[in-house]
Amino acid sequence: MSKSKLAIIGAGGLTGRELLRLLSGHDGFEVVHVTSNQVNGKSLREVFPSEPGMPDLSFVKHDSEIPSGATVVLATPNEASMEMAPKLLVKGHKVIDLSGAYRLHDEAIFEKAYKFKHLHFDKMKDVVFGIPELFREKIKNANFVSNPGCFSTSAILPIALLGDLRKQISSSIIIDSKSGVSGAGGRTEEITFAYTHVYENFRSYKVLSHQHEPEIAEYAFVGTEAKDIVFTPHLLPVYRGILSTIYIQLPEGIEEDTVREKLSNNIKNEPFIRLLPAPEDVEIRKVQNSNFLDIGFRKRKNHLVIVSALDNLVKGAAGQALQNLNLMHGFAETKGLFAD
Repeated sequence: MSKSKLAIIGAGGLTGRELLRLLSGHDGFEVVHVTSNQVNGKSLREVFPSEPGMPDLSFVKHDSEIPSGATVVLATPNEASMEMAPKLLVKGHKVIDLSGAYRLHDEAIFEKAYKFKHLHFDKMKDVVFGIPELFREKIKNANFVSNPGCFSTSAILPIALLGDLRKQISSSIIIDSKSGVSGAGGRTEEITFAYTHVYENFRSYKVLSHQHEPEIAEYAFVGTEAKDIVFTPHLLPVYRGILSTIYIQLPEGIEEDTVREKLSNNIKNEPFIRLLPAPEDVEIRKVQNSNFLDIGFRKRKNHLVIVSALDNLVKGAAGQALQNLNLMHGFAETKGLFAD
């Protein structure tokens, strides 16, 4: 069986490395092209010596010619992805964009959240948002997929999986999220995300101004009336993982068993979502290096508290991208994401 060709633009970053690690256990894809302006000319094995199974490839610059027929993964900053995606689509490449450039359908909201002018907003009509649990059938036939943010995934899915119970939410939803530095800082070298500022420290950042807040608001309520979202991220002194606590107001008459039944029914065919017995059972360490999203909840009177956890580099980025790649290329959705 011939393999599907992949090109990873920005493969030298954290998400690119994670995707290459996952692909080393996948026999359906062949990575044929990797780029990084920073380590241009160096081999993958030289840059990632601790990772087994790296392809025998060397990094080239971002503007190098991409092999014909390759699906392209953009692990690039927002403005770079904004410019590259339309050009790649015109050339006939399928594209998965891991940046935030093509996630929001309201142009004014996008420019307020990301603080730059979007020059190709007409392409939003062609993009599919890449949460398989919500848009699986559309992803299967898509040529252009926008991978969700890591914080967004940890909040969108627990809310969306409430299904029609969302209609009875009576006030703003409060989302309190904590991320390790690989999710909060990501590719940046900003000093506030450096080890000396994170060790023995804990703080919030981008309060009421984080770019994932409108993303959560847009997709958590697909199929029903949207509610106001108040999202606050915090920086944990750990490397990988996100834990989100979501506070929702539901009528007292809705029992905890009703919520559990709704969530259980909505995830019964979802291979990467686990509903745990209690919110205290949800821990970052249980999802690290995996593509799982764990959920636990408790309800008291009209207060519903849901706790979720995921690995920001896997289910929050590269793992979800591989789910999407599998769907786009006709492979089993779990291929390369379980250790079996």
